[in-house]
Amino acid sequence: MKTDSIEIFQTIRAAMQPYTALGFTARANTEHNYDLWSEKNVVIDGKKKSELHFAEVKVLKDAVQFTVYAIDMAGEKKQGIVDQNLAAYENEKDNDFTIKQLDDALMENVKEVLERCYQLFKQKEWV
Repeated sequence: MKTDSIEIFQTIRAAMQPYTALGFTARANTEHNYDLWSEKNVVIDGKKKSELHFAEVKVLKDAVQFTVYAIDMAGEKKQGIVDQNLAAYENEKDNDFTIKQLDDALMENVKEVLERCYQLFKQKEWV
């Protein structure tokens, strides 16, 4: 069980980094913030977009915030994407989670959410 915010951040960032080889760009890559963007030109709900925020992890004062923008942008509810274990860490927004402790099961959930959201992006040709 990891309880140190920096260690939790580094573990989640390590799970996100392989997605740069799948078409995402890491715009922030610091000791406290890491985020991924798709820089593909797309049209969503009739609006042209030249970039889409995919996911982000950042260190807060006493926790780590893990945000998966793909949940909102894909028009998908977290049902079927986020399991109950990770949902317990949810903030007011459906795509935002505050994590103070990270065990192996929760980390597997984080990886599954990233993969499911990547598949949504790929299916919608956003990456």
